[in-house]
Amino acid sequence: METNPLQAVPGPATRPVPRPVRVPLGVAHTPAYPEVDLTNCDREPIHVPGAIQPHGVLLSLDAGLRNVVSWSANTRAALGVEPTGATLAELIGVLAAAQVTDRVAADLPSEPLVLTLPRSAGTLAQADVDVHLFRSGSRIVVELEPLVTTGAAPLSYASARAPMARLASAGSLSELADHLSREVRELLGFDRVMVYRFDPRWNGEVIAEQRREDLNPFLGLHYPATDIPAQARRLYTVNWTRLIVDIGYTPVPLEPILDPATGAPLDLSFSRLRSVSPIHVEYLGHMGVTASMSISLVVNNQLWGLIACHHYSGPHRPAQDARAASEFLAQVASQMIGEREQSDRREAALRARTVLTDMVNRVTASERNPLVSLIEDPELLDVMGAGGAAIAYDDGFLTAGQVPSEKQLRAISAALADPDDHVTYTDNVALLTPELGADPVVTQHAAGALRVGSEPDRWILWLRPEQERTVDWGGDPRNKEVAAAEGPEVRLSPRRSFEKWREVVRGVALPWDPWQVEAADALAGQVTSLQLSRAREHVLVAEAVQASVVLGEVPRLDGLEVAARYLPAATLQMGGDWWDAFEVSPGRAVLVLGDVAGHGVEAASTMVQLRTALRAYLYAGAGPAVALDQLDALMRNVLPDRFATALVACVDLATGQVDLAGAGHLPPLLVTPEGTVDLEIDARPLLGFEAVGAPTTTFLLEPGQTLLLFSDGLVERRGVDMDERTDVVRGLARYAPAEPIDGWTDEIMTIRDGTEDDDTTILAVRRPLSSRPAVGTPSP
Repeated sequence: METNPLQAVPGPATRPVPRPVRVPLGVAHTPAYPEVDLTNCDREPIHVPGAIQPHGVLLSLDAGLRNVVSWSANTRAALGVEPTGATLAELIGVLAAAQVTDRVAADLPSEPLVLTLPRSAGTLAQADVDVHLFRSGSRIVVELEPLVTTGAAPLSYASARAPMARLASAGSLSELADHLSREVRELLGFDRVMVYRFDPRWNGEVIAEQRREDLNPFLGLHYPATDIPAQARRLYTVNWTRLIVDIGYTPVPLEPILDPATGAPLDLSFSRLRSVSPIHVEYLGHMGVTASMSISLVVNNQLWGLIACHHYSGPHRPAQDARAASEFLAQVASQMIGEREQSDRREAALRARTVLTDMVNRVTASERNPLVSLIEDPELLDVMGAGGAAIAYDDGFLTAGQVPSEKQLRAISAALADPDDHVTYTDNVALLTPELGADPVVTQHAAGALRVGSEPDRWILWLRPEQERTVDWGGDPRNKEVAAAEGPEVRLSPRRSFEKWREVVRGVALPWDPWQVEAADALAGQVTSLQLSRAREHVLVAEAVQASVVLGEVPRLDGLEVAARYLPAATLQMGGDWWDAFEVSPGRAVLVLGDVAGHGVEAASTMVQLRTALRAYLYAGAGPAVALDQLDALMRNVLPDRFATALVACVDLATGQVDLAGAGHLPPLLVTPEGTVDLEIDARPLLGFEAVGAPTTTFLLEPGQTLLLFSDGLVERRGVDMDERTDVVRGLARYAPAEPIDGWTDEIMTIRDGTEDDDTTILAVRRPLSSRPAVGTPSP
């Protein structure tokens, strides 16, 4: 407990035991707005309360940092100067005002700022004060708070290293939360410190707790989303801390309440002194709390949870250094939580990917209808954690596991269908329509559903049974609904009872994890593509044509190491990729990588013709650019409405000079000791599109360097950013001149997981380190 020089508070003799604090609803916490109750608390503008807590002083300055535009009503008593018409220097002294100006000029760095106020008639005369600065619209806001000299030492690397190490040593999320609550309680000295996690519906659960021994435990209790309204959660994401020194405080209004220039109340979103909602004060009072503090846990810019601190033995104002240290630990913990959850999701997704790959391979190898193979696959349900599944395709309908009737399944699918979203899901089917909610069979076998499909008659549905579970709430979560039902004459206020309230939740399934949603989408996309493709015989013909074009092995070229890889699409839709490598004359080799637009026999047939024609042009002496121009003319005149991309590189085997031309193709990568970069080339449009001359790019492939050509199937995938995939390829394409190029090439192909929609080809060419330029003039 401490004494506030701005407002006297009772000492230990007059407040010896925890007690509920009754705060009249409608006190001047938000003087700019009307009274609030539970009917409108979720719309209460808590960021503009028009008042602050009395343990500090607030000054709002104009952009020039000279004139005080508005101030808290306790300014006169605290600083001993009439604020009306006063300058900042007149209020806090010339030296302190200059330090504030310097801090603002440095763009408000976060380092602590402590000032000593000059001699005056105010209660803060010659006092040391913590200064907090922030911008609010066009205003600079200065908050002064008496310095607390007890508590944690100023945060430093040395003092932070041990708590951070303890957090990092946690083997689980539960252990991390436990360490965090312990460290924060030690820093701040509150009677109870809890780590509170939100679920997808914004209900909260206490997952860790450190408390005074005589207090009842809150660990494991749940609290409804209405306890923390949406606008409060939004504020927690921009201002990580909120302190209530004494919940029995009398709010100090701002003067004037409305900014003279804007006519609006001052936005206190970033304030440390902001007065809080009377609804929240009454809520805390019913709990017997006398002071509180909360610190946000924000993961990926989303509010994940809170560190909630409660005090029961009077006002409590931790030192600013301790608060800053706690906020820093919360930021560190937020990062660790995000990394741990991401790692868990990644591991789960990788396990699912392995299972999905095996499933796709089994479906692909089967001669039967791929949807029949899928519905009968032994891992279809396990990989999704489902109890049943259904597949609809035009007039066909297939099921597996425990499912309701076809009529009920189609009703679930129709209720989940969204023309703007390929994947939809719920863990509470009963909420979709009244009919489904009233059907006990649906509740039993299909309480949760995940649907993949964009058409009404083509979809896959995974189902989860009801998962009955017991939830212990910190009070009846129906408080607001019960109070509303009692009639308008009953004043709606926060619940008074926080006794454990046990609820048995029925009719709800376990929620779907994000990786399961992604896995379902990937699997459904692959298998439905199989079903939508032409007949099996069509596929076999395309495979035969493809095999006749793609080389079986890489030819040997003196002075070059060459490796090539080709993988078809997971859907068995044969693509138009091809590659080629051969000597056109002694000492001069040609490397080709191309891709015909489309799939199937038509694409494979076009590919055969283009490969043959391009070989003929190159053997006849045409350079890369001329050969591509000739191939373009062939396509426009003989193969209308067909398009292709290609890269052609001619390499002087003695000097390493490369003449490269491209047509609509992705640029190759050049792997050097300095890193892997996109090779900048001037390329003509894709073949078959228009008659435009192909330019030539000439460069020297140095010994040890690798040129990597690849088709778009390597980096393009539905729902995934191509630039991100290309970054992954750049990372895999390491400079490793001594590593066998076959193994190096196989590592590049690990980016594929067997679920791609397009075929993939890569062609890697490396000059070994032993290569030395020959004497003479490079070939033109």
